[in-house]
Amino acid sequence: MLLGLPVPALAEGQSIIVLDASGSMWGQIDGRAKLEIARETLGTVLSGIDPATEIGLMAYGHREKGSCTDIELVVPPAAGTAVAIIDAANAMKFLGKTPLSAAVKLAAEDLRYTEEAATVILITDGIETCEADPCALGAALEASGVDFTAHVVGFGLTEEEGRAVACLAENTGGKYIQASDAGALAGALKITMAVAEPAPEPEPKPEPAPAPVALEKNFDPVIALVEGQPEPADEIVQDAYFTLRLIGADGSLAEEAITVYGRSTELVPPGTYRMITELDDAKVEQDVTITADALAQPVVVLNAGVLNLRLFAYEGGEVETDAFWEVRGPDDIGESGYGQTLHVFPAGEYSLQASFGSAKVEETLTFVAGQQIDKDLVIGTGLAVVEAFYTEGLMVEGGDQFVEILEAKKDIEGNRKSVSYTYGSGASFDLPGGDYVAVVTLGAVKVEVPFTAKVGERVDLVAMLDAGIAAFTTPGGEYMEVLSPTKDINGNQKSFGYAYGPTWQTALAAGDYVLVVAADSAAGRTETPFSVKAGERVEVTAAAP
Repeated sequence: MLLGLPVPALAEGQSIIVLDASGSMWGQIDGRAKLEIARETLGTVLSGIDPATEIGLMAYGHREKGSCTDIELVVPPAAGTAVAIIDAANAMKFLGKTPLSAAVKLAAEDLRYTEEAATVILITDGIETCEADPCALGAALEASGVDFTAHVVGFGLTEEEGRAVACLAENTGGKYIQASDAGALAGALKITMAVAEPAPEPEPKPEPAPAPVALEKNFDPVIALVEGQPEPADEIVQDAYFTLRLIGADGSLAEEAITVYGRSTELVPPGTYRMITELDDAKVEQDVTITADALAQPVVVLNAGVLNLRLFAYEGGEVETDAFWEVRGPDDIGESGYGQTLHVFPAGEYSLQASFGSAKVEETLTFVAGQQIDKDLVIGTGLAVVEAFYTEGLMVEGGDQFVEILEAKKDIEGNRKSVSYTYGSGASFDLPGGDYVAVVTLGAVKVEVPFTAKVGERVDLVAMLDAGIAAFTTPGGEYMEVLSPTKDINGNQKSFGYAYGPTWQTALAAGDYVLVVAADSAAGRTETPFSVKAGERVEVTAAAP
C-alpha cells in the first residue's frame, strides 16, 4: 500500500536502471500495456534529472523467450545518457523471463560495487523466475560492497509478490516502492533517481471524528462477480486492488492515494473516499465512508466473468507454454499472453485467437457475469525437424542452409504457398496437420523433401544434398563464376553462382563444372575445369586472365 512518497534518497557515484522487459510487461493497467506506461514514465522522469548524473540502463528478457541469460547492459553508465536510455527503452521488445537477481548482480559488477559507491534501480512487474534468491543476493551485495544500494520499484505487483522482492532493497539499505499505476511509477522513479520537484501544497484534511473504540483494521472490501454471488476464489481475487482517494468538502479528490491489494485488510483514516476497484480488465468506481470504530466492508459488483484458459499443441499433451493467446473485446479491451491464464473480463462478447508455430485457431467467447469459462484449447500441430546431409553420414553443420516449408498443393499458376522458414541445422517447425514440402538450399544446391505433418506426432526429415564444397582462389579481386561445362541448345552455359576474389566457396551438387575468372578491365578470362564429389571439398586455384 502506497500511503505517501518518502523523501528522495540521493545516489552517490554511478547508477544503473535495471528494466524488466519480460513478456508479462504486455499486461495492462487502466487499459494500457505496462510496457507503454514504463517507457512513457522513464522518458518523463529522465528528462528532469541533472545532466551530470551518471546513469545507465540494463535490461532482461528483451531478446529471447524462455531464457534466464538474456541480460544486456544497453547503455553504460555515464553523464548525459538520458536520451540514449529513453531511445533504447522505446525500441525494446518485451518477451522473455524474469532473471532479476542475475541482472542486479551484473549491474552491481558493472558499477564496480566492491570498489566504489554504486546504486541499482530495479523496475519489475514480476518476481524472480530463474531459480535465484533476491533476498540472499541483497545480503551478499551489501556485505561485499563499498557503498552499494539497490532500490526496487514493484510495478503492479501484488502484496505477496512485493514481499518477495522488497528484501533485495531492504538488505542493501535501499527502498522498496509499490507502484500500481502511471502516476505512482513516476513518483517511485523520481524518488530513486532523486529528481528534484517543488514540494506540493498540503491538502486540507477534514478533522477525524472522535472514535470511542479504535479498531486495528477498519477496511475489508468484498468483491462479487455478480450481485448476490459469494466472493471468488483466492487465486482470482489476489490480483484485485482498491485505490482510495479522500473526497474533500468541495468534492475534489486528494492527490494522495491508499491502495489495498487482494484480500488484505487495512487501517484507513476515517472519511469518505472515492474507491476504484480493478481486477484484471474489470473496473468499478464507488464512494465509501470509513469510520474508526466500525469495520467497513463495501461490496464491489464487477459484472464480469472469468476465463480459465489452457493452450495445447495437440490432444493429450502438456500445456504449451510457447503458444500465444489474445483476447479482444468491447471498449478496446485487449489482453494477451502465453500458455495459460486465469483472467477476469467484463460481461460481453469477445474474440479469442490462439497460435503456435504456423497453426492458428479463432473462436468467440461470451462472458456472463458471475460465470467462469473453463477452456482447454487444442491448436493442433505436429513437429517437423529437418536435417541436411552432404552425403550419407555427413551432416551439414552451422547456419548456412536455408530451410523453407511450403504447402504441397500448388495454385493455378503452379506456385506453392510459403508456410514458414528458418536458417541452420536442426530446423524445427510446428505445423498444422497436412501435406508439405521442405525445401533446403545450400549454396547452389536445392533439395525438396515432401512430407506429411500429423497432429501430435514428430517427423524427422533428411535432405540428402549429394553435394560437396568448392573453394576458389584468384590472384586478386577478379570476378568469378561457376558454369556448367556444356552448353544448352541456345549455346548458353548454366550459372551456379558468382562472386569476387580473391577467395570464395560454395556448395555444389556432385558433378563437373568450369570456373570462369574475368578481370574488371574486360581484358579476357580464364576457364578452369573442376569436379565436385559428394561429401568432399575441392580447392580450385585459377590464374589471372
